[in-house]
Amino acid sequence: MRGVYNSVTDTRRKVFAAIAEMAYNDDEDYAKQMEQIPYDILPGNQENVFLERAIIGERLRLGMGLNLRDVSEAGVVSDGVKEGIQPEKYYEPPLVNIIKFACNACPEKKVIVTDMCQGCFSHQCTEVCPKKVVSIVNGRSHIDQSGCIKCGRCAEACPYHAIIKMERPCASSCGMNAISSDENGKATINYDKCVSCGQCLVNCPFGAIVDKGQIFQTIYAMKQGYEVIAAIAPAFVGQFGPKVTPDKVKTALKDLGFADVVEVAIGADLCTIDEAEDFMKNVPENLDFMATSCCPAWSVMAKKEFPQFSKNISMALTPMVLTGRWIKKRKPNAKVVFIGPCAAKKLEASRRSVRSDIDFVLTFEEVMGMFQAKGINLDQITVDDPFTDGTKAGRQFAVTGGVAASVKELIEKEHPDVKVKVQAAEGLKNCKTMLMMAKAGRLNGYLLEGMGCPGGCVGGAGTLQAIPRSSALVKKYANEDEMKTADLSKYGDEVEELVNN
Repeated sequence: MRGVYNSVTDTRRKVFAAIAEMAYNDDEDYAKQMEQIPYDILPGNQENVFLERAIIGERLRLGMGLNLRDVSEAGVVSDGVKEGIQPEKYYEPPLVNIIKFACNACPEKKVIVTDMCQGCFSHQCTEVCPKKVVSIVNGRSHIDQSGCIKCGRCAEACPYHAIIKMERPCASSCGMNAISSDENGKATINYDKCVSCGQCLVNCPFGAIVDKGQIFQTIYAMKQGYEVIAAIAPAFVGQFGPKVTPDKVKTALKDLGFADVVEVAIGADLCTIDEAEDFMKNVPENLDFMATSCCPAWSVMAKKEFPQFSKNISMALTPMVLTGRWIKKRKPNAKVVFIGPCAAKKLEASRRSVRSDIDFVLTFEEVMGMFQAKGINLDQITVDDPFTDGTKAGRQFAVTGGVAASVKELIEKEHPDVKVKVQAAEGLKNCKTMLMMAKAGRLNGYLLEGMGCPGGCVGGAGTLQAIPRSSALVKKYANEDEMKTADLSKYGDEVEELVNN
């Protein structure tokens, strides 16, 4: 369950904090420190301690941006660390990794009858099975697995909920059907399908799936004297605690060593302006419909699964990229760190076309590790340093429907005679359904918004809070903004220059 602090969450946070502490301190014997960290995080001699320390070691390596080790060869946790501490280091694929010895080899999808079966007289399970493989044996429901298609209709029909549909959590959460089993029953990822949405990361209850990080490289760049500027995504509101206001987050980030903090709502406003112009120019004259571009997991999925609609995805740059360009226009030598909720943004930033705009990507959870390493108590921060540049339109990008609403509001404000029809979907499975509707011609003339994560960006793999709470806080923060539409942004006239940069 998202938003529940558990032992896997605790381990992730401790690893992130350990990486940050190692980066901040003056001891440059990083190899020695890396070897010690698993023992510091997991002291003692409890059962399975060696396995759990080995898992921590691999999570530590990936958090440093290093590759998984080949367990068939001799090696240490710190192998390759010197190559990983450069401030210019980018990820080597794959971004999302499975620690095989941490994987539980969960069973594939299967529908089974539990001991709760009461052998009821109605036998609804047998009636609804499309393949007629459910029967009553010795007074109880029985499923012939050789013919079962795992549709789950028997489970839905059972009045006692005695039939359950089991599926490995990582595969169930993957909207791309990219996760299957290898020859040993361990999870494996088909990277031709994977879009790095990161949902498998937060749904594996064994902590076996991990993405690479850049905490160390970010702090190292600060220590090397670079002007490092944080660009924080609209989903940040409420992520660091219910009492931690946006103003406090800005102050706390500066306490971490960031030279300045900019809200990505600026780039979201510019994206809104660009997408509004794109829609008015192309729909319906050149395109049957147009889809938003800000979520990389959604846009990559759409292009992979529905290549005939590749031109229907807006050509507008994402808020992350536009904000990075906006910052570097003013400070060309600065390093820009995107701080957000999303693993897919890490993949986006690693593209050669984006590298000059965004230097590092951190998730909210990784930044929380930095706060812990520096001993910063966000609740106790009293200095107010408010964000003043974003509009409601840009700030609501973080929740499902927010992007489409911002574009619609702007178009209808500037063209009162136009009424924009919108359709929004959250989660890649629902996004696919939406595109199937578009394929059938049912969404002609529409503006489509796709979000790869449940709830939108607030449900990203790098978030810290429960989705409903985060969504409510983002909406409240956006609605309190006196500037409602993107055209009120003081930087709106820079869109064309930034897009053509």
